[in-house]
Amino acid sequence: MPKFAVFFVPPTSYTKGALGDWNAALNDADTDRLAAVFLRGLASPFNRADELWAPKYRQAAVGAFLTDKPEATMAIDAAYADVAQAFEYFLSSVGPDKPIVLAGHSQGSTHILRLLREKVAGTPIEARIAAVYAPGWPISVEHDLPALPVPACAAPNQAACLVAYASFADDGDASQLLRRYAATPGLDGEPRGEDDPIVCVNPLTGVSGGSAEASANLGTLLPSENLATAELVAKAVPARCDARGLLRIGDPPELGPGVLPDGNYHVYDIPLFWKNLQEDVIARVKAWTAAHAS
Repeated sequence: MPKFAVFFVPPTSYTKGALGDWNAALNDADTDRLAAVFLRGLASPFNRADELWAPKYRQAAVGAFLTDKPEATMAIDAAYADVAQAFEYFLSSVGPDKPIVLAGHSQGSTHILRLLREKVAGTPIEARIAAVYAPGWPISVEHDLPALPVPACAAPNQAACLVAYASFADDGDASQLLRRYAATPGLDGEPRGEDDPIVCVNPLTGVSGGSAEASANLGTLLPSENLATAELVAKAVPARCDARGLLRIGDPPELGPGVLPDGNYHVYDIPLFWKNLQEDVIARVKAWTAAHAS
């Protein structure tokens, strides 16, 4: 198996934003405790890398992504500044020829997308990107994707491409997500339309769009009640990209209190397809390595 390094940006584990603080403190015990839980479930599919890095950063509060207030922009910028500094250290520490996988979830995915634009595109690092994983954040096919230096993955053994999706039950209501999505400009600065499709790379097939039965699911990570352990269960959840680009997961199993209202499985975007993602990243790194073999 080829060697590779992963830079994984964790999602939001800071839950005190409603109390008035826009950014998490670096010494907040509750934030750190939840971040450790998220890392076990969300970064672990990348554990076959010989280096797996995850920056600790002053996360922006969830509310910062729901408002246009200037303070919100400043909070997101502060969080990104920490991530960017950590990325520079990561680059200075890993081998100069080692392939790199960029990954994140939710807020972490937004910072990964910004790193791609500001720190990767047009630099020598671009040629080292074996794959990008940015689930849990809606990415516009028309207004976001063209601004990125990698395309959406179109094949399971394709290197240097992006895997992204947002998970909802078949009867889940994504209207709140889609309203905010439509109200914000794309990475090209243009407004997103009401019907602007979202990137959906099916995590069971590694292909943009389409559907797969639960039989194709190699393993869903089902957490224990106290989140200290988990069980890997095969064939538990199907996956289908709908016309809008939302990933529909049928009538999924009981996963606990992390399921959000209206059938939103955001917290479980990665654990739902844990084993397939683990195999997916290996296939893409192998494809990158074969393409760059001398």
